[in-house]
Amino acid sequence: MDKFIIAGNGPLEGVIDASGAKNAALPILCASLLSDEPLHVTNVPKLWDINTTRKLLSQMGCTVDEPAAHEMIVDARPITTCVAPYELVRTMRASILVLGPLVARRGEAHVSLPGGCAIGARPVDLHLMGLEAMGAEITLDGGFIHAKARRLKGARIVFDTVTVTGTENLMMAATLADGETVLENAAREPEVVDLARCLRAMGAKIEGDGTTTIRVQGVGALHAAKHSVLPDRIETGSYLVAGAATRGRVRVNRTDPAMLDAVLVKLQQAGAKISTGPDFIEVDMHGKRPSSVNIHTMPHPGFPTDMQAQMMALNCLAEGVGVIKETIFENRFMHAQELLRLGADIRIEGNTAVITGRERLQAAPIMATDLRASASLVIAALAADGETFIDRIYHMDRGYEDIEGKLAALGARIKRVARLI
Repeated sequence: MDKFIIAGNGPLEGVIDASGAKNAALPILCASLLSDEPLHVTNVPKLWDINTTRKLLSQMGCTVDEPAAHEMIVDARPITTCVAPYELVRTMRASILVLGPLVARRGEAHVSLPGGCAIGARPVDLHLMGLEAMGAEITLDGGFIHAKARRLKGARIVFDTVTVTGTENLMMAATLADGETVLENAAREPEVVDLARCLRAMGAKIEGDGTTTIRVQGVGALHAAKHSVLPDRIETGSYLVAGAATRGRVRVNRTDPAMLDAVLVKLQQAGAKISTGPDFIEVDMHGKRPSSVNIHTMPHPGFPTDMQAQMMALNCLAEGVGVIKETIFENRFMHAQELLRLGADIRIEGNTAVITGRERLQAAPIMATDLRASASLVIAALAADGETFIDRIYHMDRGYEDIEGKLAALGARIKRVARLI
């Protein structure tokens, strides 16, 4: 099991490119199951979760080719099974995204329940409720979801709470349903919009993506298409926060500033000068220590929960006291315990964290607990005196492509080493 050794050595400076968005690529790859013609996806990041999705699709019988770097062509025509086994689903909860496409196109699906999650419960009941409203017969047996439908029927579905994967699953299922499906209280995230763009390229009739009401008029079949995955806004935000936390100047190219409004506002409040263009964002602290900011996570277009941990790391190094309220996941302060090991001053009160910033942190052995927590620990380590050892960095590999290479390009002293058992 690999680990990172990071030596805090001053401000990050330089220019890097954003990779494709993991949270957009995963549902788009699953959308290939909706058609018997190939789906060509470009700007696909090289990540563990992408590899897991490839294994899952291949195990079902799909052919998956990589004609070039960051490209995948998925052909679901030779599919032989509609089973998503536990050994793959348990490593990546997004595997549930094969459920809707399989039922819609193949008439059945046998998908393992995802199981627990380190950052809190993320139940799939809203996915199942929606499919049942569309006429699917669903049973739970032996830890598996068994869903069947001769052909799904259009329905009006109102989500009790905003769910990104639930919106994506049912939007995909609705593309082949008989009649119109209306999704109310739908997720508005850019990744949902990107999936809708891909589905429209495949021949789907979708309106309202990016709003709380999505309308899908079912069609008889979807066809071949080519789609480029949008830039990863969370990866982009993570590097910008790292630049701000280390009092540096970091520019991220091949990204989209419009997807990061809430994050950029907070970085400006922290004292950063923000410069943007059509496809770049630059943060410049002019060597100054950041100021503490208050964060309240909310569904898009509010402040994203996936950026909360990174901003906590910034607050640990900022001047003043910052308050972070987490409203999306109940256990998403697990990284706080590791930041305390670096000398941070954090007080947790339920779903609220109160952080008093320190001038510098002190290196210590620490351990990543989930994907975004990993990023927060890296940011903190970059501004800590001494060498910090971060264990369990496989979490990082799930969502950040070549993070050590990109940070090294910004001047970070970071290396990956194999852990000796």
